[in-house]
Amino acid sequence: MDKQAMITHLNQDLANELSAIIQYTTYAAKATGPYRPQLTQFFLAEVPDEQLHAQYLANKIVALGGEPTTVPTKVAEAHTNREMLEAVLAAEQAATVGYTQRAKEAEEFGDKGMAVQLEDMVRDESGHAEEVERILRDWPL
Repeated sequence: MDKQAMITHLNQDLANELSAIIQYTTYAAKATGPYRPQLTQFFLAEVPDEQLHAQYLANKIVALGGEPTTVPTKVAEAHTNREMLEAVLAAEQAATVGYTQRAKEAEEFGDKGMAVQLEDMVRDESGHAEEVERILRDWPL
C-alpha cells in the first residue's frame, strides 16, 4: 500500500462519513409518526460520532500530504421511518466492512496508530449497526 493509495482510500471513507452526517441530519428532520421524537433523537445522537470520524480522516489525509474531499457520497433515498432505518443499517454495515479493510491497509502501510484508530471506528460503526438492527427487529412492515 503506497501513500497515494492510502490517501485515496481515506478520502473515500471521508466522503462516506460526510454522507452519514447528512443522512442522519436529514433523516432526523424526515422522521414521522408516533416514534418521531425518539427517532429524531436517535438520528441526531449519531452525528457527533460521524463528525469525529470525518475529522480524524481529514486530519490523517492532510498529515499524509493529501487534500481532504469535501464531496459526500450520495445519501440513500428513504421516505418512511423503516426505509430510513434500513438505509442507515446498510451504511453502518458498509462502514464496518470498509474500516476493517482500511485497518488492514494501515497495518500494511506501517502506521500502527492509524490501524488502531480505524479498529476503534469499526467498533463504533458495528455498535451503531447493532442498535439499528435491534430497533428494526420488531418494527412493523
